[in-house]
Amino acid sequence: MKKTLLLVALSLLWANALLAQGPNALKLWYTKPAGQFEEALPLGNGRLGAMDYGGVSSARFSLNETTLWAGGPVNPDMNPHAKNYLQPVRDALFSENYKKADSLVRFMQGSFSESYAPLGNLYIDFGHQGEPVDYKRELDIQNAVSKVSYTLNGTVYTRETFISHPDQVMVIRLTAKGGDKLNFTCRFNSLLQAKTAVEAGSLHFKGHAPFHAEPNYRSHLPSTIVNDPVNAMRFSAMLRVLKTDGQQNLQDSTLKVTNATEAVLLVSMATSFNGANKNPGTQGKDEVASAAAYLQAATDKTYAELLKKHTADFRKYFDRVQLDLGDREAENLTTIDRLNRFASGKSDNSLVALYYQYGRYLLISSSRVGGLPPNLQGLWNELVRPPWSSNYTTNINAEMNYWGVETGNLSELHQPLLDFIGQLAKTGAVTAKNYYNAGGWVCHHNTDLWAMTNPVGAFGEGSPQWANWPMGGVWLSTHLWEHYAFTKDDAYLAKQAYPLMKGAVQFCLDFLTADPKGNLVTAPSTSPENIYITSTGYKGSTLYGSTADLAMIRELFADYLKATEILGVDADMQQSVKTALAKLYPYQIGKKGNLQEWYHDWEDQDPRHRHLSHLFAAYPGYSITSSQTPELAQAVKKSLEIRTNEGTGWAITWRINLWARLQNGERAYDAVKKMLRYVGKDAQIKMGGGGVYGNLFGAHPPFQIDGNFGGGAGIAEMLLQSHQGFVELLPALPAEWAEGEVKGLVARGGFVVDMKWKNGKLVSSKITSVAGGTCKVKYGNKLKALQTVAGKSYALEI
Repeated sequence: MKKTLLLVALSLLWANALLAQGPNALKLWYTKPAGQFEEALPLGNGRLGAMDYGGVSSARFSLNETTLWAGGPVNPDMNPHAKNYLQPVRDALFSENYKKADSLVRFMQGSFSESYAPLGNLYIDFGHQGEPVDYKRELDIQNAVSKVSYTLNGTVYTRETFISHPDQVMVIRLTAKGGDKLNFTCRFNSLLQAKTAVEAGSLHFKGHAPFHAEPNYRSHLPSTIVNDPVNAMRFSAMLRVLKTDGQQNLQDSTLKVTNATEAVLLVSMATSFNGANKNPGTQGKDEVASAAAYLQAATDKTYAELLKKHTADFRKYFDRVQLDLGDREAENLTTIDRLNRFASGKSDNSLVALYYQYGRYLLISSSRVGGLPPNLQGLWNELVRPPWSSNYTTNINAEMNYWGVETGNLSELHQPLLDFIGQLAKTGAVTAKNYYNAGGWVCHHNTDLWAMTNPVGAFGEGSPQWANWPMGGVWLSTHLWEHYAFTKDDAYLAKQAYPLMKGAVQFCLDFLTADPKGNLVTAPSTSPENIYITSTGYKGSTLYGSTADLAMIRELFADYLKATEILGVDADMQQSVKTALAKLYPYQIGKKGNLQEWYHDWEDQDPRHRHLSHLFAAYPGYSITSSQTPELAQAVKKSLEIRTNEGTGWAITWRINLWARLQNGERAYDAVKKMLRYVGKDAQIKMGGGGVYGNLFGAHPPFQIDGNFGGGAGIAEMLLQSHQGFVELLPALPAEWAEGEVKGLVARGGFVVDMKWKNGKLVSSKITSVAGGTCKVKYGNKLKALQTVAGKSYALEI
């Protein structure tokens, strides 16, 4: 009874402390409209997306629907002769003829991925004259609502916008209080082939995506955009007035509202996407009927009802985790002022907490059960040929998007990626056979809506340093186990995760080959996007036995063996995996004390390269840990020191996570500061100088959302870890975060953790067991084992 009362008291104490956060603690806000995409504010429901620019004379919302892509079903048989080059490439490699291997491996390439397309823009033209006063635009990330307010000629104008997941529409409420009224005109436009018509009391905008959009870096071709209205993906967007006390008029391509004090608009969008194996033009869904159905269903509700359902749905995810790092005096400054202030060296731990929660906001907005996983830009894109096609890049970026999903108490939102892996396994089985004469399934470094799995490169035009990397399926499959490790869902493991893991393992068993010393290695192999310099001075990409490949395979094999033991299946394959695991080429420590990236102790062309794939075993993997392999962990540390904390936005966040795993809070925090470096309006492609834009989007540059998700994961990793067989509290707490509390982070085993600390020391903690079982908890040098019951909470004294 005393324990129960203590837990209740502690829960109330923590809840009250967290509720005491200021009104701007969970808001991004500004005093002028956005001038570009990287300043606009993102809204989304996992399927629909919008960027709110917050204009005065004209409001702009750029629109996206997550299934609006160029292209159609992939042909996995596009290069049936690729496997004929596998042995010649291996022969060249094992005779140390790396130049020849780099040349031959190009024959093992296929086509590029397709591109994610923008739907268009909704404009609301007001025609306001004069300069507004008291202008403010904000994004409330706890309620997922954007708001604009300003005063003009004594009249206060407001706009509130949200995108509802329960009702699958965007809702905009406009008001005017004062002597003037609302008078505005709505219109659509798009970079795609589209037209507007008035139909059934709505403004109907319809068109189609390109049938092919060449990657943005291939502008040398005579035709980069191919339109085919018959076979291309179609889209439909509909705008309707839900409520107004003014007059509305639909005419030609516009919707006008006049003499109103209030107007509520609904926007519905849909595409003809009917699955990755169906032609979107000839076999597609009726996008018009879908958009109309969403619109009609929402029309039967009031604004208050729509808002209430939206808020309840969003907050059931968002409110699971609360983070307070103190240091709140800057919360009354605009987001831009806070970024500039932070860059000047002044502390703003509340900004760090906001950034963490913003990552969770973006994931809830872009990843929902039954939908697609977020791509390179989440679901927000305005370009027909966006950077790197805004596709799924599986040599880091697609996985990084989900690094923080489990610890951040958003486990269900992992499902879109896990389901997508199932799609990749289908096409990947054909690719494995055609390119490597292997069983199982494979995925290379790019994929798209159509679950493409072949090596890209336009049949030989691509550099092997990024095109010919066959470990995408291996890395992705580690997510299948991670979801189980956090949830302990045996049914999921048996039905979904295990068959997919088994297929990826089978590919590895078939693909591994013996090196001249008898070790099992991958060949051909690369270390994603990096270039080595051999002892003879040759600069190349293709080798055998890269550390990254073997680390990922080790991780997958270990996960697979744990899964077979739990499920009690496949004894013969278990033995094959154990035998292969024992023969893998071991990790090597180089002459500089670093973890070798290459099979041989070669130099890097760029010692500060953005990718850290050879350190996969330390994070996100855990075959190298400070407790079990201290010498290798020290080599990881040396590698990080050589690489430095600089890099692209996502690369900096990987460094945060690695330093956290090494329990070096100060180095991790140094990377946090670089991650929050304000890069202004620079959206040009660069391979360094990462940070954030004015809307806190991660800057590669340009915008890539993985930096937001990787950064959030790193902040959580500094506070809580569970990869070494125990739950470790505050493993990498920097001096800057001397006081704080967190509620709702999740550890492996299904343990929800609340903590409070002061002067850098843990004051109190509570663990709630979701699945039951033994929970080992470590803080400092103390380790304690708890026997837990599912659904019970335990106050810890360590």
